[in-house]
Order: sequence, then structure tokens, then C-alpha cells
Amino acid sequence: MQTRLAGGIAALQQATTLEELRAAVSGLRDQYEVEHFVYHSVNSTGQQYAVLTYAADWVDRYIEQDYARIDPVVQGCFRRFHPVDWKLLDWSGRPARAFLSEAIDAGVGNQGFSVPIRGPNGQFAMFTVSDRSGDARWRNFTAEHVADLILIAHFINLKALEIERGTDYRALHSLSPREVDALTKLAMGLNRAQAADSLAISEHTLRAYVESARFKLGAANTTQAVARAIAEGFVLI
Repeated sequence: MQTRLAGGIAALQQATTLEELRAAVSGLRDQYEVEHFVYHSVNSTGQQYAVLTYAADWVDRYIEQDYARIDPVVQGCFRRFHPVDWKLLDWSGRPARAFLSEAIDAGVGNQGFSVPIRGPNGQFAMFTVSDRSGDARWRNFTAEHVADLILIAHFINLKALEIERGTDYRALHSLSPREVDALTKLAMGLNRAQAADSLAISEHTLRAYVESARFKLGAANTTQAVARAIAEGFVLI
């Protein structure tokens, strides 16, 4: 694991308040040399909380105008399970285009990449990185750092849940060597087919190991299982 990512995750894990979490997120944003890191969560009762680096005026404006109902990023992530580049979302409607123009003027950035997160008890959250840069630079940035950004997203979510209402971890059982192998390959950025091939097993068998590990870790999905396995020291990359 790169020193930058390891140091950032260590700072996230040490946070005990939302202010400390905000400071850790800001530090990560600076290390990755982009404009903004943003975490936004909605729990099963509709309560919201956020850890972000946007200007306060823009946050107030966004809430006042209830922009979440027209924001293609929120709407797109709510229907997805995989990270998405903002340019792949539907900005064709007039309200969406007007919203984007206002967001850019507010310093949000013309480029964005968002990771949907689904946590326990109906929680929906997303982690976003945004910047002012050209298309080529942004493609290179997201391609190089996508694995980092997914892990950061889930570490922030786990810490935010812990701060908001106490730890969401279940008592953990030991993972089997094959479960650790499967999660390690996925943590390294391999897809399921590549991970199965590298372990000389079928994709069906790999899926069985991953699902077993996910259950033991109390994770809502595979990406969260990888993040928890790293946090608990089962997986070292």
C-alpha cells in the first residue's frame, strides 16, 4: 500500500469526532492534490450528515434549494453500485445544466468521480472527488487512483458510522486462508475473473469465498468487505 494511502487511512482510523474526521479528509484531499473530497450520508430515517471541503456558501445554497432532488450525481449514484465519472451521467435536462453551471461557479470543479456506498440498515452514502482539470489529466488520475478512492470511501463511511452511533462492526470470526487470498486479490485491483485465474479456481468458487468472508465481516458488499478486511489486518497490500 502506498505511503500516501496508508498514512491517510491511519489518520481516518484515529479520528474520534466529526471535526477530526473532517481534518483527516482534508489532509487526504491535499495529499491527492485535487480540489475536493466529499462524503455525504443518508441513514434509514432520512437524517443526513456530511464531511466535505466545499465552500460553506455552496453547501448552504445546495441545502436551501434542495438540489439533491435534481443533482445527476446523487440520482445516478443512488441507482448504481459501481464508481462513476460525472461525464457519464445524464446532464441533458435544463435544470441539471443550470445546476452544473452554478456548481462550477461555486468552485466544485468541472470534473468529478463518485463512489456509491450502501451501509447497514438502509444507509446510503457516497464519496466524491472533484477537481478543475482537463479531460486527459482527469482520466489519468481516476485510472491511477480508482482502487485508492474506493478504499478511502469505505474507510470514511465506517468511521463516520462509528462516530455517529457507535461502531457498526460485528464480532469478527477468523477468515480462512482462501477467503484472505480472494479478498487480497480484489484489494489489489483485480476483477473477479483475474482473481480467480490467479488463484487457479473458478469464478464460482471465488464468489463463494468472497461471500463467506463478507458474512463474517458483516459487510454490506464486496468492496466494504475488502475495506474491513484491510482495517482489521486480515489483508495486507
